Amino acid sequence: MAKILVVDDESAIRRTLKDILEFEKHEVTLAPNGLEALELARDQAFDVVLLDIKMPEIDGMEVLEKLMLFSDVPVIMISGHGNIETAVEAIKKGAFDFIVKPPDLNRLLITVRNAVDKNELVVQTRQLKKEVDKKYDIVGESEQILELKEMIEKVAPTTARVLISGENGTGKELVARQIHEQSNRNKSPFIEVNCAAIPSELIESQLFGHEKGSFTSAVKQRNGDFELAHGGTLFLDEIGDMSLSAQAKVLRALQENKITRVGGEKEILVDTRVIAATNKDLKKEIKNGNFREDLYHRLSVIVIYVPPLRERKTDIGLLVERFVEDISAMQGHAAPKITEDAIEALANYHWSGNVRELHNVVERLVILCSVEISKEDVERYVKPLM
Repeated sequence: MAKILVVDDESAIRRTLKDILEFEKHEVTLAPNGLEALELARDQAFDVVLLDIKMPEIDGMEVLEKLMLFSDVPVIMISGHGNIETAVEAIKKGAFDFIVKPPDLNRLLITVRNAVDKNELVVQTRQLKKEVDKKYDIVGESEQILELKEMIEKVAPTTARVLISGENGTGKELVARQIHEQSNRNKSPFIEVNCAAIPSELIESQLFGHEKGSFTSAVKQRNGDFELAHGGTLFLDEIGDMSLSAQAKVLRALQENKITRVGGEKEILVDTRVIAATNKDLKKEIKNGNFREDLYHRLSVIVIYVPPLRERKTDIGLLVERFVEDISAMQGHAAPKITEDAIEALANYHWSGNVRELHNVVERLVILCSVEISKEDVERYVKPLM
C-alpha cells in the first residue's frame, strides 16, 4: 500500500482518482490546489504525487518546481491539454511521468506502480548508503581524533595527494574513505589496492591494466585501477610494499596524469586523486633503497598520522559500544549489556592490533555472552581460546 497525494482543482476528478486508488488498497490524500499540496508535502511523506497542470493561483508546473526543491517523491503530471512539448518540459523539471486526461485506467495504475517501485528503491538506496557511511565512521572524541577529523575536513575538498601513516589496525582505510566521501569526487569510484597482497609481478597490471597478449595469461584487455578510478579516488594501501619498478610507473602517472597499459604504447589520460597509506617508516625505507624519494615527495603533499589505540584510550568505551551495537544487529539479536568495569578492563588492555583487534575481541564477547558482558568475561575471553 502506498501513500498518494492527488492534486486537482476539479472535485469530480479528485473523487474519481481517489476511488480508483483506494480500490487498489492505496491511502489517498486530496488537495484542491497547489498551495495546499505543497503544505501537505512538507508535513507528510508521500510515496507518489498525482499533479494536475492547469490550476488557478499556482499551476502544476510551478508546484512541481517547488516540490523538487525539498522532496524526491515521484510526481505524475496529469493534464487535459497534453502535448509533447508540455510532457517534455514536465520530465525535464523532474516529473516521473505524464498522463493525459481522461486517464486510461490500466496506464494510470501501471504508472503509479512503477512510481511506487522507484520510490522504494530510492528509500532502500538511501538506507544502504547510511549503513555504509556508518560503517566507515571514525568513532572517538579524544583530542587526537578530533584533530584527525578536523584535518580530514580541511584536506578533503582539495585535490592534494595524501599520505596516511599509522600502525596496522588503526583505521587508515577509514581516513581515506572519509577524505573521498567529503570531497567533490564522492560520486565517482573509490578504488582500493592493497599493494602488500598483490605479487610484485602482477601489481603493474593491477594498477595500469594490460593489453591482450601482453603476457601468457593476458587473454583479453584489462583496464587498470588508475583508469577505473578516473574522476574519483585511488587508495594505495601499504604502498611501502610496492616494487621499485611499479613505483617508477606510479611516479610518472602522478607527474603527467598519464598511464600506459602493460604491453601497450598508447598513453591514456587519467584524472585520479591518489591517497596512499603505509605502516612503514618510508624515510627509513628510502635510506635502505626500498622506496623512491621522489615518489615519497609526490605522495606526501599532506601527511596524516592515525594514532594507535594506546594513545586514545578514552575512545575505547565509545568504540566498544558501537561494535556491540553493530555486531549484535549483524547477528540478528538484541545487544548484550556491557558493564562499566568490563569497559574499564578493555581500556586497560594493551591492543597491539589496535582497533581491528578490539573489534575482534568485542565480536567474540558478543557471541559468547548473550545477555551481559562483565569484567570476568573480558578477563576470560580477551585472548583467543586455544
